[in-house]
Amino acid sequence: MDAENKTNYLGPHEIVPVSVLANSSERRTLATMSKRFVVIMAGGRGERFWPESRIARPKQLLPIVGETPMLAQTVERLSGLVPPGAIFVITNAEQRDAVLEVCPDLDPDKVIGEPVGRDTAAAVGLATLLVRREDPDASFAMLPADAVIHDADGLRKTLEAAFAAVEAKPVLATIGVPASFPATGYGYIQQGERFGDYVGCPVFEVQRFVEKPDLETAQQYLAAGGYFWNAGMFFWSVGSIASELQKNTPSLWQALQAIDSGLDAGEGLEALLAQHYPGLEKISIDYAVIEKAERIVMLEANFDWDDVGEWPAIARHYPRDPAGNVTRGQTELVEAANNIVYCRDDDHLVALLGVEDLIVVKTNDATLVCHKDKAQEIKHLVKTLSLKAANKHLI
Repeated sequence: MDAENKTNYLGPHEIVPVSVLANSSERRTLATMSKRFVVIMAGGRGERFWPESRIARPKQLLPIVGETPMLAQTVERLSGLVPPGAIFVITNAEQRDAVLEVCPDLDPDKVIGEPVGRDTAAAVGLATLLVRREDPDASFAMLPADAVIHDADGLRKTLEAAFAAVEAKPVLATIGVPASFPATGYGYIQQGERFGDYVGCPVFEVQRFVEKPDLETAQQYLAAGGYFWNAGMFFWSVGSIASELQKNTPSLWQALQAIDSGLDAGEGLEALLAQHYPGLEKISIDYAVIEKAERIVMLEANFDWDDVGEWPAIARHYPRDPAGNVTRGQTELVEAANNIVYCRDDDHLVALLGVEDLIVVKTNDATLVCHKDKAQEIKHLVKTLSLKAANKHLI
């Protein structure tokens, strides 16, 4: 079916041809008429960004890249796509107050604190129940809280097209980021046949998802073409994802119904989560649903994207000095090269002399010094600290 004959489903009683969504202002106006929600997953601990990232205020609640917290940047990019009242944030209980502090325009009733982390399938299932209570005919997106994206207009255009696809057809949709180097830290999506066009964006079937590859395999993907980084962004209608959860994770879905029934009976969500959430199956949405779903499509990201998963990644977003050093804060570097120095304390000077390829992070109560090659192991350092008296430096 060609693009002119496709439709964009905007609600239970209104069908509008994609051809009328000719320009961005019209798309934004019509998007506000549709029943669309965004659920932001913001429960991570950001352990690879210790000591700046802590349990109560992790990476997504800090200005790791940029001048405002990364979650606040994510919410701001959604302006014009959905109103603040249509945004849910699923975080953990100990971070909920901090989320409301950095995003004061959010509806407090839509900032949900998990009493314990049960991985992303539980978060998606909970989101499905909550959005369904708002509107059983709605569609919604699940987005990460901490991606670095500079092109907000391109992001919104891609998200509009993804919403249009899942509202027109009973499919699940995801975003693939064109691979620019053989990354081993990302999962990949292999693009399949063309599915159609929505809001001027091509949509493709997904041939398969693949886990994080070794370097040789990643190089093969890059050379072959048609492989995209998995950005962890998903879109679906309430009905489509509920059906997939019920089919693929029946025990999880059945357990979540107890929360829904409790809400019907007038019980509070916080108490219901404390009672039922710890017993939920712990599994990722990728394993539980995405890799099993038969009708899943992808859109190519029409925007820049960076996962920024560890300290060396911030070097891609700040200028380097002639010796390759990237610094933030008051620093003095002599005969030093290719270092990353991060200190947001304006009264503290960090000086490096005669060293290379180091990460140096200074906070008010802890200092990290490690080689860039050990950045992935910061998470293991955090685990070691958690077993000792030094765990006060993790909070």
